[in-house]
Amino acid sequence: MIRVQYFARLRELTGKGQETLDRDQLTVQQLLDWAEETYPGFGKDDIQVAVNEEYALPEDIIRSGDECAFIPPVSGG
Repeated sequence: MIRVQYFARLRELTGKGQETLDRDQLTVQQLLDWAEETYPGFGKDDIQVAVNEEYALPEDIIRSGDECAFIPPVSGG
């Protein structure tokens, strides 16, 4: 099981703050692809992913028990 957290506009888009995926492992890119397929308009090309509170690269492996966070771009003024 992989726990996924959503923040800011992604929380609004998905309608939830977190969910659990029944997967043993996948790459960060596979997770982003899954999110885009599951939630059209997710914007996977602009999203950063943190795995266990550290920014991850697309080729990094996520394993069962890991916690992931989707972090959308931050805008400010």
